Amino acid sequence: MSNTRTGRRHELNLYRPYFELVASGRKTIEVRVKYPHLADMAEGDTIRFRIKGTDETCDVRVLRVSEYRDFEALLDGEGPANVNPTASRGQQLANIRSIYPSEKEALGALAIEMELLDA
Repeated sequence: MSNTRTGRRHELNLYRPYFELVASGRKTIEVRVKYPHLADMAEGDTIRFRIKGTDETCDVRVLRVSEYRDFEALLDGEGPANVNPTASRGQQLANIRSIYPSEKEALGALAIEMELLDA
């Protein structure tokens, strides 16, 4: 078994507003809980984002994955405008916590820096 950790492909769902920001190149940091299936995501991997229930997809290359203790630390470390350029830090924190309850946040937060791949 190869022990290389780069070049893997991940498929993740996104809500439409966030998908559109990623697809336009305006959102460069994706926020996720550090679930076991994402814990080994690394630079060089690709992610195919999909709007659940549709055929709409966009592909990105992972540039960096950084771990934070919680969403507040992540927003402070990455800069809210990189996570969502259309919402304030407070709005983003509320939005993220409406998606991920506190018991999920306790697993840790991942900031995934990405760049859009050409279609």
